[in-house]
Amino acid sequence: MKRRRLYLILLAAAASACRVVGVPQAGPPAPRGGARPVTPAAPGRRFEEVRGLWVVRSTLESPERIEDMVAQAHQAGFNTLLVQVRGRGDAFYRSRWEPRSEELAGAPAGFDPLALVIREAHARGMAVHAWVVTNLVWSGDALPRSPDHIVNAEPDWLAVPRELGRELYRVNPFDHRFVEALLHYAATHTRTVEGLYTSPSSPGAQERAYDVCMDLAEHYDLDGIHLDYIRYPSADFDYSRGALERFRTWVAARLAPARLQELDGAFEKDPYAFVDALPGPWGEFRRAQITQLVERIYNGVKARRPNLLVSAAVFADAQEAYTNRFQDWREWLKRGILDVAVPMAYTDDEARFRSEVREAVASAGRGERVWAGIGAWINTFDGTLHEIDIARHEGVGGVVLFSYDWASSEGPAAGGVPYLERVGRARFGRR
Repeated sequence: MKRRRLYLILLAAAASACRVVGVPQAGPPAPRGGARPVTPAAPGRRFEEVRGLWVVRSTLESPERIEDMVAQAHQAGFNTLLVQVRGRGDAFYRSRWEPRSEELAGAPAGFDPLALVIREAHARGMAVHAWVVTNLVWSGDALPRSPDHIVNAEPDWLAVPRELGRELYRVNPFDHRFVEALLHYAATHTRTVEGLYTSPSSPGAQERAYDVCMDLAEHYDLDGIHLDYIRYPSADFDYSRGALERFRTWVAARLAPARLQELDGAFEKDPYAFVDALPGPWGEFRRAQITQLVERIYNGVKARRPNLLVSAAVFADAQEAYTNRFQDWREWLKRGILDVAVPMAYTDDEARFRSEVREAVASAGRGERVWAGIGAWINTFDGTLHEIDIARHEGVGGVVLFSYDWASSEGPAAGGVPYLERVGRARFGRR
C-alpha cells in the first residue's frame, strides 16, 4: 500500500510537470480491485464550441429513455452531455462506493445507465461528462431504503443548520432523532435547502466524494467530470458538532494563548463560542474546505486521466458564491485547479446574464474556460436564443442548457418541431 501511495504521488508530480513543459504524459495507473484501466484512443472530445445539455437522473431510468435522449440531442446539434450519475448519494452507474439508485428499481439488474449513454453518444461523436452532485445527498421525505446510503450508514457526516446546531450538539448522530430533525428542517425550509447535505469539512464525506470521482475516472471512457453542489447550502451551515470542533482546532494556531484560553472556556458552555467570536476566520475555514476538495479531485483525476476535463456548476454571482456559499470559483480558475467553470446564469434578465457571463470570462482569463449555463425553463424560447447569442458575443467556450428533461417534456413545440430541435435549427445550423 505504501509503495502504491508513493507511486501515485510521483505520478501526480510527473503529470503536473508535463502540463507545464508540454511533454507527453504518462497513462493512468491500474485501478483498485484489479479492474482494467480505461485507455481511450483519443484524448477526449474537444469542440470549437461546446453545445451542452444537463441531463437529470430521471432520464437515466431506462435504456429506451437514454437512447431517445441521445438521439434527440444529437439531432438538435448538441455535442456534449452532462449526465447526472450521482444524484443524491446514489449511483446511476456501477459504483464501488454507493448504492444503486432507488429510481432504477424497475430496471434490469445488469443495466448500466452511464455505460449506455457513453456508447450511444460516442458513436455519434458526442462528449459525455459525469455530473456528480457532491454535498447534497438526499432530498426525499423518508429515509433512503439502502442501509449503505450515506444518510443511514454515516449520519455523522451530515451538515447541520445553525438553527439546530446547539440542539443536536450532544445528540448521537446514530440516534434516530438526529436525522429526523434534519429531515424535518429540510421539509420546512424548502425555499433555502433542497434536502440533506454532507458537511464539507467532514474527512469521511470528502473522501467519499473523491472516491466517487476517481471510480468514474478509472472505469468509464468519459470526457470529463462535472462537479455540482460543490458548496455550502447557505451561510447557515455547517453547525454540526464535528465542524465546530474542527474549526476550533483549525483556528487555534492563529490565536494568542490568552485568547484561545478565553474562547475555550466559553466553548465549554456554548458550542458557538468560536464561530460567533471569529466570523472572518469561520468564513475562511468553510471556504477552505470546498477549495481543498476541488483541488484534491482535480489532481486525482489528472493523475489518472490527464485529458479529462474537470468542470463545476457554480453560482453565477461570484460574490454571492464566495460570501454565502463559500465557493471561491474565481480562485479555482486562477490557481488552475478547475478546467472549466459553468456559471448557472439562470435569469430572463439579459443585462444580468451578460454581466455574469462577462465577469466569469474575465475571471477565467480565457473564454474557453467558461461555459455559460442557461436556464431554458425560466426563459421564453426567444430569450434562450438571445442568451446563446450574448454568451457567444462574450467569447465563452460554449453554452449548457438546463435541462434536457425540461426541454423534452415541457419545452413548447412549434409547428410540430420539438423544443431542442428548434434551438438547433435557430442557432446550431441544423436543418
